[in-house]
Amino acid sequence: MSVSTATISAPVRVAQALRTLYFVRAGFSLVWVSLVFLSVKSSPTLTTVLLLLYPAWDVLATFGDIRANRGTRTSMQPQYVNIIIGSLTTVAVAVALRQGVPAVLIVFGVWAVLTGLIQLLLGLQRRRQLGGQWPMMLSGGQSMIAGVVFVLQAHNPTQGVTNLAGYSAVGAFYFLLAALRLRKSTQPTE
Repeated sequence: MSVSTATISAPVRVAQALRTLYFVRAGFSLVWVSLVFLSVKSSPTLTTVLLLLYPAWDVLATFGDIRANRGTRTSMQPQYVNIIIGSLTTVAVAVALRQGVPAVLIVFGVWAVLTGLIQLLLGLQRRRQLGGQWPMMLSGGQSMIAGVVFVLQAHNPTQGVTNLAGYSAVGAFYFLLAALRLRKSTQPTE
C-alpha cells in the first residue's frame, strides 16, 4: 500500500526531511575529513579551501533545516542566528588564514561553542516534537567543549588542522546517529 503525501502528517514530513539532511551532513563531513587528512601536508591550497568550505557548508545545511521545518509552528530564530554566525565565521576564517593555524583554531573554537549551544537548544526543542534528538543534544554539548579546547590550545604547537578534522568526524557520527534515531518518527501512522 502506498502512502500519498497528503496523508503524511507535518511531524512525519519534518522528520523525513531532517533524516535526509542529517545523512547528507554526515556524508559531507566524512568526505571533508578525508580530504583534510589527505591534503593537510601535501596541498596547503586545498586545505585552505576546505577550511573556508566547512562553515559555508554549515550555512547551506542550515537553510536545508529551515526548509525542512517550513509550514510548522516551530521558531526558526535559532537557525537564522546560526546562518549569521556561520557566515561571519566563513569571513573570519578567511581573515584568520592569513595569520596562521592558531588564529584559525580560535575562530573554529568560538564557532563551535556558539553553534554547539544552538544545536543543544534545538535538540531540546525538537525532542518534544520528534523524539530521537539525544545525539544532537550530545553533539551540541560536545561542540561547546571542543570549542573551548580549540581556543585554549590554539597556540600549542601540537595542535593543528587535523584536530578540526577529528572534531568533524565526531560530528558526522552524531548526524548519522540522529538520522538513524529519527527512523521511527518518519513512519506515517495509519
